[in-house]
Amino acid sequence: MIEFYPMIKLVHIGSALTSGGLFALRGAASLAGMRWPMFAAVRYLNYSIDTVLLTAAMMLLTILPGGLFANGWLAVKIGFLLGYITLGILALRRNRSRLARMLLFVSALLAYGQIYAIARAHHPLGVLYLLG
Repeated sequence: MIEFYPMIKLVHIGSALTSGGLFALRGAASLAGMRWPMFAAVRYLNYSIDTVLLTAAMMLLTILPGGLFANGWLAVKIGFLLGYITLGILALRRNRSRLARMLLFVSALLAYGQIYAIARAHHPLGVLYLLG
C-alpha cells in the first residue's frame, strides 16, 4: 500500500482544503443572511467531501508507521478536529444570535487553521511551533 501513499496524501490534502473552503464559504454566506448554505444539496456535497477526507485519513493512518505519531501530534490534531466540527455545527445553526454565530464561526476557522498547522509541522503545538 505504501506505493499509493503520494496519491492518497494528495486526495487527503485536496479534500481537506475543499472542505475547509466550503465551510468558510457557507459560514460567511450564512452570516450574510443568504439561504443557500442550508440547502440539502450543499449539505450533501459537504458530507461527500468529508467522507472522502476521512476515508483518505484512515488509509494514511494504516499505511504510515506508528513511530511517525510518537510525539502526539495526531492526537492533538484529532482533538482540534472534534472542536472544529462542534464549533462549525453550532455556527451554522440559525437559532443563535448573529454575534454568537459569528464568534463560533471565527473560532471554528481558528481551529481549522490550527489543524492545518499541526498537520504541516507534525508537531502538537502547530502554529506556535511554526512561529518558533
